[in-house]
Amino acid sequence: MKKKTVKVDGTENVPRAGLFQDVTSPPNLVTIARIALIPGVLILMDPENPEMSFWAAVLFGVAAASDALDGYLARKTGRVTVLGKFLDPLADKLLVMACLVFMVNTGQVDAWLAALLIGREMSITGLRAIASSEGLVIPASAGGKNKTAFQLAGIGALIIHFPYPVLWTRAVVDFHVIGVYLLYISLLFSVFSAIEYVQLFVEAAEDDEGEKHTVRDL
Repeated sequence: MKKKTVKVDGTENVPRAGLFQDVTSPPNLVTIARIALIPGVLILMDPENPEMSFWAAVLFGVAAASDALDGYLARKTGRVTVLGKFLDPLADKLLVMACLVFMVNTGQVDAWLAALLIGREMSITGLRAIASSEGLVIPASAGGKNKTAFQLAGIGALIIHFPYPVLWTRAVVDFHVIGVYLLYISLLFSVFSAIEYVQLFVEAAEDDEGEKHTVRDL
């Protein structure tokens, strides 16, 4: 009996692997490792301890950078799996949301700012889930990518938290202040990209409805 095949993004139809094969594929292992690093980041985060904060930032940086690695491995090996499509965005959101909620508790991030950033993530995730269930594709926008970049940079700076002198100068870099401003910038991109996603959703829905009407007319 012939195995069922599924179409995966950017690859040819390949036999659907079992759950164990999906979990143990290199891209998904990297994604799972990213999720596993989150508790470590939270344990190390301490706004009263410069050394702990530094290592928390290093671990956060490794986790954030792994997002590019699992995407590269998925494309390189042709192993774009359903599990990977679920885990990859989940890992990104868990990393960001966990750090934001933790920093609200420590007073490093204002609650209103964290609420807006997290609310935007949940809203757009829900919108894309609805679109996917209807067979609509909403591509990632440049605004969304910029939002993610500023958000990760801002959270990383806030985790470092403490001011540090610039080598061979009298200048001092206050990472907390830099982190707050980066999150403000990411909030602007969050709002604009959310509007962009809603527009793309409406356009995709209208195009899909137009195609249905065309088929009926035929």
